[in-house]
Amino acid sequence: MSSDFEAYEQDFGTITAEVTNKIGRIPKLSGEEKTQLVLNVDKQLEEVRELLEQMDLEVREIPIQSRPMYSSRLKSYKGEIEKLEKDFKRSRIAYSDEVRNDLLGDDAGSSENQLIKLREERAHLLDNTEKLERSSRRLEAGYQIAVETEQVGQEILSNLHSDREKIQKARERLRETDANLGKSSRILTGMLRRIIQNRVLVFMLGAIILLTIILAIYFNLRGH
Repeated sequence: MSSDFEAYEQDFGTITAEVTNKIGRIPKLSGEEKTQLVLNVDKQLEEVRELLEQMDLEVREIPIQSRPMYSSRLKSYKGEIEKLEKDFKRSRIAYSDEVRNDLLGDDAGSSENQLIKLREERAHLLDNTEKLERSSRRLEAGYQIAVETEQVGQEILSNLHSDREKIQKARERLRETDANLGKSSRILTGMLRRIIQNRVLVFMLGAIILLTIILAIYFNLRGH
């Protein structure tokens, strides 16, 4: 897993180096050439975001004893991409002196203050946009956590329901066992009672037979 993370790191370093170079070139361009470069940088930034998502997944699969080191590196990469995105947004409204003069012509000196003011307003709007995006990301992260928590809760409820059914079945088996034991106990008690009764009858019959023999001998001797 760590080898995959390091491979993503290499791709991240290569792409961010290219993006940094292109961001520095954007203010020096204008027109269609600038638009194409902006679109290209935006596409590469999207690739970098996907790389960060893959790296985040890899960190979750890394053994827990090694995870803090990779988590720290991932955090620094996220901070780096946030800075790049901020520089990118500012570069889109920035112009080099040469390009600015070409755009403004002879009125460059008189319009410089207006351009600075406009740049400040745009920078302020970009800052507000970044704040909104950060808030949106936090909300999305919170929503994701809520969804995962709900899934865990559903799994726990499902496990509890399954355990409850197992306990109920076990109780039913215990009741059946108790009923069978009670029935067996009654049968054994009845058999024991009949055995005792039979023994009593045997003793009584034996006593009667013995008494009859004694009387017969007695009367026989007395007749003589």
